[in-house]
Amino acid sequence: MIPDHIELQLHQYKDVYTQLKGALKWKVADPRTLMMVASMYVINKKPFHLNEFVDLSKYINKNVGIFSTLISSQRFTTAAMLHVKFDDPVQKFHELMDLYEKFVHSGFSRGSFTYISALIMLSHDSDEKKIQEKIYRTLEVYKGMKSKHFFLTSQTDYPLAVLLAELDGGISELIDHIEIFYDELGRQGFKKGNHLQFLSHIISLDRTTEPNRLVERSVQLFDAFRRSEIKVKTMHYPEIGLLALLDDSSDHVRTMIEIANFLNADKLFKRYKDINFTMAVNFFVSNNLENLRLLETGIYTTIESIIQAQQAAMIAAISGAAAASAANSGNN
Repeated sequence: MIPDHIELQLHQYKDVYTQLKGALKWKVADPRTLMMVASMYVINKKPFHLNEFVDLSKYINKNVGIFSTLISSQRFTTAAMLHVKFDDPVQKFHELMDLYEKFVHSGFSRGSFTYISALIMLSHDSDEKKIQEKIYRTLEVYKGMKSKHFFLTSQTDYPLAVLLAELDGGISELIDHIEIFYDELGRQGFKKGNHLQFLSHIISLDRTTEPNRLVERSVQLFDAFRRSEIKVKTMHYPEIGLLALLDDSSDHVRTMIEIANFLNADKLFKRYKDINFTMAVNFFVSNNLENLRLLETGIYTTIESIIQAQQAAMIAAISGAAAASAANSGNN
């Protein structure tokens, strides 16, 4: 049974999505982008005001170059992230642009994932004097990832590199720690590849739980979902990692399945079952962030950033598919 407070959020999610679809259906090619935006407001418990959101999106559109990815539908998800996180989103947008350029000048490629990396760093309220140092460390973490998995590591790993760079210790030690998870989960039946790498990055952020316990939780969750009517795909490995950060999430698999089924049964969302599963996990996790252990260990804010990173990965995949489709249509 879906808890009443989560069911209320699901109705809020549908309401925000309906408003967005009515206002932006001719400007956003893929409805999943609007699903992402709606979820950000609900998960962050931020009241949604359509006019404010649209005005901020227009402001972003007018203040970026014609080759920026923010000229695309990413401006809507960026507007949502700024709006739900900051009291003065316009000011923070300009700070974001400055930070983005610092990333680029330090060696990061221009594009969607560098923007989201800058957003995550901005959300952590980093000391301005330490920004360049943190960017440099993030780049070194990314290079460390690439040294282990050259063909798997790409710009999609930038946001998690930001989070991993916040951890103490040497870069090589950190990368070796991630590799332990990747190898052990591979032995436990997870399919090796970029999704397993993402999962490994996520659970390695928890330095207070024994690695064997994090692996055990991941396997238990994977098996529990595999036995259910929802067949977890490799693309959902990051959700497994996110849930593994919680103590008892395997006890609530039924609840997450019911949330996903609730969305799958709605005519607005029934075409997007993969995204619905991700949403179900994110709604569940966001409602369990007040767990005392999470607050004490600092994993609370990390999980919020992981959800941002996941959303960024999905947004980029959606945008890439839309761009490819448009290119193919133009060639016909």
